[in-house]
Amino acid sequence: MKKRAILPLFLTVLFSLCACNSTEVPKSESTSSETNQAESSASVSTVSSSDMFTDRDMEVGYDEETSAHITLSGDSASSDSDAVQISGSTITISDEGTYIITGTLSNGMIIIAAEDTDKVQLVLNGVQITNSTSAAIYVSEADKVVITTVSSTENTLANGGEYVAIDENNIDAVIFSKSDLTLNGEGALTVTAAAGHGIVSKDDLVFASGTYDITAASHGISGKDSVRISSGSYKIISGKDGIHAENTDDTSLGFLYVAGGTFEIAAEGDGMSASAYLQIDGGEFTITTGEGSSSVTMTTSTTDFKQGGNVPTESTTAQEDDSVSQKGIKADGTISIADGNFVTDTVDDSIHSGSDILISGGTFELRSGDDAVHSDAAVTVQNGTMTIAYCYEGIEGLTITIDGGTFDIDSVDDGLNAAGGTDSSGFGGGRPGQDQFSNSSDSSITINGWELVIVSTGDCIDSNGALTINGGTIDLTCNGNGNTALDCDGTYANNGGDITTNDGSENNPGQMGGNMGGQGKMPSDRGGRNSAI
Repeated sequence: MKKRAILPLFLTVLFSLCACNSTEVPKSESTSSETNQAESSASVSTVSSSDMFTDRDMEVGYDEETSAHITLSGDSASSDSDAVQISGSTITISDEGTYIITGTLSNGMIIIAAEDTDKVQLVLNGVQITNSTSAAIYVSEADKVVITTVSSTENTLANGGEYVAIDENNIDAVIFSKSDLTLNGEGALTVTAAAGHGIVSKDDLVFASGTYDITAASHGISGKDSVRISSGSYKIISGKDGIHAENTDDTSLGFLYVAGGTFEIAAEGDGMSASAYLQIDGGEFTITTGEGSSSVTMTTSTTDFKQGGNVPTESTTAQEDDSVSQKGIKADGTISIADGNFVTDTVDDSIHSGSDILISGGTFELRSGDDAVHSDAAVTVQNGTMTIAYCYEGIEGLTITIDGGTFDIDSVDDGLNAAGGTDSSGFGGGRPGQDQFSNSSDSSITINGWELVIVSTGDCIDSNGALTINGGTIDLTCNGNGNTALDCDGTYANNGGDITTNDGSENNPGQMGGNMGGQGKMPSDRGGRNSAI
């Protein structure tokens, strides 16, 4: 797959992000067109699965009769192909074609050193390769390499704990490729990296199918230009990120795309991270970072709050180590989630974007030692089921737009927070590592339809700007002294939402003994069920 084939798509994404701050997303049926609303929603361009994978990525078949064969035998090997050179326990493939590999290789490696126009397929048929000082499989040059596991086979690749240079390239993974790399098949592959990464491509890295068990001292899976996953089963234990995509030279690259699959990730860094955008269209995800959310103590002047512990009664601060990012799903660019089942237990944010977030479906069970969902810009939720059982703040962004869904949030501080609100949770005086917003005056929360239950010690819903409710059933319980169920620092309008609070603040956000201390703006433009004060 050549990058030039999707360059127009990248330019479209880049130009749309630069040209506009927000675009309108479809409103739910409960939205009133006659209402003065704060228009704020995520500007997120998405890609199609058909643009991410080629027919060759998906093909797991091969012709055994026309393929070359390589037999591994301890510290040596044999082959029936003139394109295979064998020197001790080092096997070098120099021409394109399909190579079926069987047997065990002790302290050796397979090197692909073909022409930059050649396509090479390695078929692993019950293979075990260990290398104490380098990669088990090293692609130094080719156009594209496909590694296929044979159905019902177990294959194992491992590094012994160090990497000794053999050429000018910095080989630092059990499978290390300088070219496009695809892994597929109907078998299983176990990758163990006592040092370095599990699987690395310095170009595009594709997983089309197969079963993978990866344990790595650093990143489990890493692609420079992209990581693209169509399906498969993945168990990853990593000393850094579980799945990592990063390109420091081109901001349109370094993206992560997932169409589906089953993922069990335990990472000491981020579960999944991308330097560009991150898009998930489906899959089953269980992600744990560090020691999980319960390892973070959220303290007040009188109480330590841990999962299952006491509820603090004064303003909270989350105590955590900010030197290592331990987020669940993270992107410097936009995040788009269309579907999937997500279970997270993370030290830091469960879902974090440096740009916009668009969630159009899925089921989420999130536990976070910080925010469950955080965006530096706009968060838009169109649908889904979200249960946030433990977090500092539930959903935080410069703007938050809710079009539909069913959600249950239990937060130590605010349930919904637009640009830090009025309780210093996003500005000076808040928690260590707190989030900063460049222009909080643009903040707003708009709820067009939502079955929403929030129990919080901070404000249940807190907007540093406007708060507009056009529909939905909203049940809010604020248990914190000096906080309110509803709080806003701008205009307030209820145009049809069914709101229940435990403090009466649905009639007067921010004026019921909340953080504003009676100094905030009086709500205006009220309408609907709770319009009277």
